[in-house]
Amino acid sequence: MKNWINLTSKDNSLIKLVCALQSSRKARKEHNLFVLEGLRICDDAKVCEIRFDKLIISETASLKYKDAVEKFAENSDECYLVPDSIFKKISDTTSPQGIIAVASMPQKNTEIDKSGRYIALENLNDPSNLGAISRTAEALGVSGIILSGDSCDPYSPKSLRASMGTLLRMPVIVFDDFCKSIKASGLKSFACVVDKDAKSITDVCFENGSVVMIGNEANGLTDNAKSVANEQITIKMSGKAESLNAATAAAISIWEMMK
Repeated sequence: MKNWINLTSKDNSLIKLVCALQSSRKARKEHNLFVLEGLRICDDAKVCEIRFDKLIISETASLKYKDAVEKFAENSDECYLVPDSIFKKISDTTSPQGIIAVASMPQKNTEIDKSGRYIALENLNDPSNLGAISRTAEALGVSGIILSGDSCDPYSPKSLRASMGTLLRMPVIVFDDFCKSIKASGLKSFACVVDKDAKSITDVCFENGSVVMIGNEANGLTDNAKSVANEQITIKMSGKAESLNAATAAAISIWEMMK
C-alpha cells in the first residue's frame, strides 16, 4: 500500500512545478519532465511502461476512480492527495478528472529505419494538428513521425490530449537541423507543396525508405526543405480552395504513401 502525502497549500513547490510544466516548454526541457493528465492518458502511459515520478490525485478522484488510482499509485514513486480547489489550479482542462502524473521525458529516439516510411513535419505550430496527424500515422502503419526542432512540443498537454496517447506509442524523432538531417537520413524525400506543376501524389510510387514532408500551417515548407527533397509532389484540387489544412494534407499523403 502506497504512502500518500497530503498537500494543502497552493504555494507548495510541487504545485508550482506542475503549473510550470503544464504551461512552459522551457520548463519541461529544463526539468526533463512532462505532465500526463486524465484517466485515459495515464493508462496509456502505464501500458507504454512509462514510470511516474509523481502522482497527484484530487480528493474527489480518489473516491470516484479508486481502482484506477490504486493501479497508478503502484506505478508511481511518490503519491499526493490534494483538495479539488488546488487540483483545479494545476489542471490544463476546464473539467478536470482529478488525475495527474508527472513523468521523466522519454529518451530521444534518433534512429531512422532506412526501410521505413515516415511523415516529417516542418515548423508545425498547432498541437491539435500534431495530434491528428499522429493518430492517422499510427492507424495506417507509419514507421514514425519526424519533427523539426521549431515544431510544437509533442509532450505539451494539448499535443498529448489531441493525440489520444499516440505520441506516447509512436517513435517521435526531433531534428534540430531539419533539412540537413532529412537529407542525411537515407530516405527518399517527397516535399508536399501547393504547385500545379509538381507531380500529383496519386502518380507517385512510394517505396520502403520514404518520407513525406508537410510544412507549416500558414506558410508550407520552407524553400530550404523543398530544395533538399528528392521530389516535389502535390495534392491536385478541383475546387476553389487554394490549400488544405496541414492535418488533412498529411492524412491524404500518409494514405497514398501506405496504400
